[in-house]
Amino acid sequence: MKRAGRLMGRVLERENLREAYLRAARGKRSKPDAMAFGARLDEELARLVRDVEDGTYRVGAYRKFTIFDPKERTITAPCFRDRVLHHALMLVCEPVFERTLIDDTYACRCGKGRIAALERAFAFARSYPWYLKMDVRKYFDSIDHEVLMAKLARRFKDPRVLDLFGKIIESHQAGPGRGLPIGSLTSQHFANFYLSGLDRSIKEDLKVGGYVRYMDDLVAWGDDRAGLLVVRDHVGSFLQVELRLELKTDTPLNRVHMGMGFLGCRVYSSHVTLNRRSRRRFRRKLRWLEREHRAGRLGEAELQRRGTALVAFTQAGPTASWRLRDRVIGSSLVDDQGLEPRESRG
Repeated sequence: MKRAGRLMGRVLERENLREAYLRAARGKRSKPDAMAFGARLDEELARLVRDVEDGTYRVGAYRKFTIFDPKERTITAPCFRDRVLHHALMLVCEPVFERTLIDDTYACRCGKGRIAALERAFAFARSYPWYLKMDVRKYFDSIDHEVLMAKLARRFKDPRVLDLFGKIIESHQAGPGRGLPIGSLTSQHFANFYLSGLDRSIKEDLKVGGYVRYMDDLVAWGDDRAGLLVVRDHVGSFLQVELRLELKTDTPLNRVHMGMGFLGCRVYSSHVTLNRRSRRRFRRKLRWLEREHRAGRLGEAELQRRGTALVAFTQAGPTASWRLRDRVIGSSLVDDQGLEPRESRG
């Protein structure tokens, strides 16, 4: 594949930077750093261009916080100025990353996403009797900086873009020379790109027909258990030798009709449904939204926005979770005038 060059000029174009600012500001316009940047937008963008062009750009401080839903994770968010630069880079460089990925990689890609991944998984579940589910141990914290930069250099030849990539990658370390921050746009693309060689090895070297990856969640389907054991051994070896990563020891290998946990759902050969944890989360979050709205801490527009996003989580392609949505919404949410929702006709 031909390396991409002459990209930095496009990254620093005024229209590209303004579009990057608009994307970085979505949902964050009320934040102090976003407001300060927007109030002096032309000056801030000009300073950003100047710092990048003369090589004095430095990555700002990260903001760290912990979330506990669905599991405990430390989010390491870049400052607003860095967010703008990350968006400017990806507006130009994302097509290069896109060309390295196979069709059945679904995370952080336009036209893909969680629901599309579940639909594809359901299609494979109807076609094969066995599945193998694999996961990389502490994936984001274990990504090797040296290996990642070598892989990037084989796809990009613009030295200024590679220099910026290097500064962003080296600004966070979970261990010596390792780790990408969860919560950064560039990290999502770097992490997705890092496993692209493994995808192609599984598809081209092992000729695996049924395969789906969502970031570091990998699933392969096959006609028998023995063939999938070969896949598991190959993946473990590739991760260790080529990428300096480890495969988790817990790799479920079972018959499809027993059901497989994937992306908050349970995938069977006949249907897809939310798993138990996701059902509990849906009920808990929806009732919290109702309480906040009734207490006056959440406006109607924000309730609708958050409620729509929450309900969308249950719409996992062929899932039958409309029953859950109707049951929870019908027992919980009542409009301001006290009108009870009618029973759904399905």
